[in-house]
Amino acid sequence: MVFSSNIFLFAFLPLFLGAYYLTPPPRRSLTIVIGSWLFYAWWRVDFLALYAGVTVWSYWIGIRIGMAEADSARLSPKRWMQIGVTGSLLVLGYFKYYNFFGPEIAALLGVSEADHWLFFTVILPIGVSFFVFESISYMVDVYRKDAPPARNFTDFAAFLALYPHLIAGPVMKYKDLAAQIVERSHTLSKFSEGVVLFMIGFCKKVLIADSVAPLAGEAFRLTEPTLAEAWLGAVAYTIQLYFDFSGYSLMAIGLGLMIGFRLIKNFDTPYLSLSITEFWRRWHISLSTWLRDYLYIALGGNRKGRLRTHLNLWLTMVLGGLWHGANWTFILWGLWHGTVLVIERLLGAKGGRSPYPAFIAWPLTIVLVIIGWVMFRAHSVSEAMAVYGGMAGLNGIGLTPEFAWKVTGLELAMLAAGIVLVFTERFVRPRHFAGRFKVPGISRAGVSRASLAHAGLAGLTGLAVLKLSADAYSPFLYFQF
Repeated sequence: MVFSSNIFLFAFLPLFLGAYYLTPPPRRSLTIVIGSWLFYAWWRVDFLALYAGVTVWSYWIGIRIGMAEADSARLSPKRWMQIGVTGSLLVLGYFKYYNFFGPEIAALLGVSEADHWLFFTVILPIGVSFFVFESISYMVDVYRKDAPPARNFTDFAAFLALYPHLIAGPVMKYKDLAAQIVERSHTLSKFSEGVVLFMIGFCKKVLIADSVAPLAGEAFRLTEPTLAEAWLGAVAYTIQLYFDFSGYSLMAIGLGLMIGFRLIKNFDTPYLSLSITEFWRRWHISLSTWLRDYLYIALGGNRKGRLRTHLNLWLTMVLGGLWHGANWTFILWGLWHGTVLVIERLLGAKGGRSPYPAFIAWPLTIVLVIIGWVMFRAHSVSEAMAVYGGMAGLNGIGLTPEFAWKVTGLELAMLAAGIVLVFTERFVRPRHFAGRFKVPGISRAGVSRASLAHAGLAGLTGLAVLKLSADAYSPFLYFQF
């Protein structure tokens, strides 16, 4: 089940909200767990056992860390934390990377695919990277004393299972959500804000991302794209990915507000950044901060000299690329960003200052981002190299007739709309929708700006629902991670 589906919009969501608000406040964590586990089981019931196993494991390790701290047990709190994190990483490693490394191991052993037990396919559980990272944050936060151990299993399971961010984030750290699990406010104002954010995210996903997706897909399927085709496809994917994932994040944040949770912002106009360093402070903020807090700092951060700082930064980005998937394309994408980040640091990028001259800072940054997205989008390194060859003009300049006839006016219009929104969305804030969400009426005072905004958003949402019904299925890109 995905947020952008009729079964979610018209069945699961109203039923869950009804059950949640009918549940007495002390029991609402249990309602969250049951509802979220049903949400996850809609995809595959059998993998719910894996999810439950990770939940029990992490909760038990948290207890052991607390007991070791209090009783001076044989194993130290640090040792229990290391055991817990290792167990969670083994789960992630098996399900996410076995298909990548298994054949490589067999090849090193000198055996063929036909006669060795190492060759089998592991199905990737949806959202495994996100809930494993969040289980790790719990164990590390308890060890660091950044947050107390969960007061009971239901509260911890509610943190890990919270369905708005269960499948594709934002990646929530336990210390940032622990207090809200125990106590949070429920107001009509907060609920209304959640509805507005959900609708904005829904429109971004269905109207923009889904509309330009075919354009990107056609370009990346070409074996010898021309300069125009390669750049058109690369820009289309740049817009698709941003509106798909930022749309999902807004929907998740909105759903959280509907039940009293305030999740962290995940995007802050990243395509207006003036350096890659700034880009990573604005893109997928929850993952960036997670990698900083639990990987970069664990590697030593900037505490062990300049050379080690650069190495830690580079390794963090390479491992961040590998986190996205078991493919050389993701590793090379992480290497690309890690290398650029190190170069920018050497050039003086620090404290929000761009290392580039003002007149080339933005165009250079967005080109570097687009170049990286080509490798991220490609199914193989050879496919990415074909697109890079087209971007360099090695296969001609203009659109070929075979490609041009497949491009629709709607795709180009939504691509243009997405580009315009990239530059203008910083001026559109939730305050512009201030007040309870309602259909505007005309009074003696006229129609308020917020009411007009609500009406426009309601109209766009209606169009998005119609488009969604016509398209039948609209998966989110980050579900594959």
